[in-house]
Parts: sequence; C-alpha cells; structure tokens
Amino acid sequence: MKISSGTVRLIIPAASLAVLLAAVFYMQPRTMSYTGLNLLFNLAVPIALATIAQMLIMAVNDLDLSMGTFVSFCACVAATFLQTSPAIGILIFIGAIAVYAGIGVVIHVRELPSIVVTLGMSFVWGGLAVLMLPSPGGAAPVWARWLMTAKPPVIPMAIVASILIAAITHFIVMRSSFGVVVRGVGGNYRSVERAGWSVLRLRAATYALAGFFAVLSGIALVGLTTSADANIALRYTLLSIAGVILGGGEFVGGKVSPIGAVIGALTLTLAGSFLSFMRISPDWQIGAQGAILVVVLALRLLLNRLEKREKNR
Repeated sequence: MKISSGTVRLIIPAASLAVLLAAVFYMQPRTMSYTGLNLLFNLAVPIALATIAQMLIMAVNDLDLSMGTFVSFCACVAATFLQTSPAIGILIFIGAIAVYAGIGVVIHVRELPSIVVTLGMSFVWGGLAVLMLPSPGGAAPVWARWLMTAKPPVIPMAIVASILIAAITHFIVMRSSFGVVVRGVGGNYRSVERAGWSVLRLRAATYALAGFFAVLSGIALVGLTTSADANIALRYTLLSIAGVILGGGEFVGGKVSPIGAVIGALTLTLAGSFLSFMRISPDWQIGAQGAILVVVLALRLLLNRLEKREKNR
C-alpha cells in the first residue's frame, strides 16, 4: 500500500491530536463538554496564528527567531495604542508589517542567514515592547475581547477560529498562484526566477504576510488575557516552529501544510492547557510538548521510510 507524503503530512498531526484528546477525555471526563473544550483550547487561536506566520517564513527556507518577541510587541501595541488611540495603533502595525517585509528584502539582497537577522530583530522588538510597557498593564480593545470570548453554539470559539484560519491559509498557500510561487521559492528559487517571477518581491510579500498574521496573534492574545507585558509571548518562537514541524512542515524545500500547522498548534495547546488544568509545573508542560514532537517526528520518519521502500519495489 502506497502512502503519499501529502497524506502523511495530514494523517500524523490529526492522529496525534486525536490520541492526546482521547487521553484527556479518559483522564478527565468532565472536559468532554463545551466548557471543558473551551478551557483546553483557550490559547489555541494566538498560537495557531503565530504558527501560520512561522510557516510562511519556513516556506521560503528561512526561520524567524523573533516571532515570540514580535507577538509580544504586537500585544503591547494592542493593549496600549490600539485601545486608547486606534489610528496610531493601526499605523504602528502597518509600520511593523513594512519592517517585516524589509527584513525579507535585506536577507535576500545581502544573502544573510535568516536566523542571525531575526535573532537580532528579537532584541529590537523586545526593547520596543519594554519601552511601551515597562510593567504588565494596558487593556484589551473592547472588540478584541468580545471577539475572543464569543460563545458560538455547539463548538467553542477557539475551535471555530482555528478551522477558519486553517481554511483561509490553505487557500492562500496551497491553492492560490501566490502560494504556489512562494513554495516554489522554497523548493528552487532559481527556477522561479527563470519563470519570470521576482524572488525579491515574493520574499518581501511573504514576510509581510507573516508579519500580518503575527499582528493578529498579538491582538488575539490580548483579547484573551485582557492585558499585556513585554514577555507575554516569548515561548511562541519555539511553539510556532514546533507547530509547523509537528504539522508536517520541513525546514527546507518549501514543504509546508497550513492545515497540519494549525493542527500542530492545537496539539501543543492541548498539551499545555491540560497540564495547566492539572496544576502541573510549566517546566513539565515544555517537556510534554517536546515529547509529543519527538514521538510524532519519529512516526513520520518511519512512514517516510516505508514510502521509500514501496517506491523501490
């Protein structure tokens, strides 16, 4: 039986989420309810948005080590300027997205390692966030709070929003012409250039789109927490990378899966939320998330080897 790589990218993340969810329901049957699911996936939306942002960067063979600090910066903007002076807050976000596009241009033109440039930018975003909010504070915009705490019927808001994020980004990355050429840049950018596309513009556009999703992540996070601080999303850098890899993405080759990335984000959120729900130390939460990633990667490697054996027969 032949197993395609695309099928593997979707089956493994979905199976890992299903197994973890079944274990949670077995250990805590009360979570098998609207309220229980809402608590378990409470932080899924901002993590999913940050994971999609990281996925876009990885689609062009880059890696963003400033994702966590940038989301924290966006959260601080949302809790301060976006609340008190919406016009200024929107302008700051537009400027931040433009800076992200500029980072993509600099990396391409100067042929710099993305991890070095984005690591340097992490200090910039972190410093700006501290200047804006030296101590935890601010307040979430009313509309952001309303949106993130809405209670649609049957399915909690976090799951509904995650499905929408997966559907929209799947269309952008996998179905649109823009998504095809972006993945082409990750696969073989010279072929894209020979086809007449500007790799420089594509990288700038990809980074700008990633910045946009990261901005949405910061706003969603503030909508859930009602306030912000400069370190509120530092873990999102590693979580976003882990979510992409867990969801079937790879560091090179433009091989990404938007639906898988969202499922990966949901899996990591579920692991962290369940352990928090059980009042277990955050140190164990990180360990559990890492263990899930290792197990899923080992399973994916095994299935890939089986696929290669089938092809060689």
